[in-house]
Amino acid sequence: MKIAVLRERATGESRVSASPETVKKFIALGATVAVETGAGITA
Repeated sequence: MKIAVLRERATGESRVSASPETVKKFIALGATVAVETGAGITA
């Protein structure tokens, strides 16, 4: 399974990014995780 964590695109968007702990759990389950640069950064 592949999981992608995308950065927010729209102004004011408040999507929740994956925490480092969540990413570790996905990897432990055998998933491949790709985190886009800037994901979880609020402006």
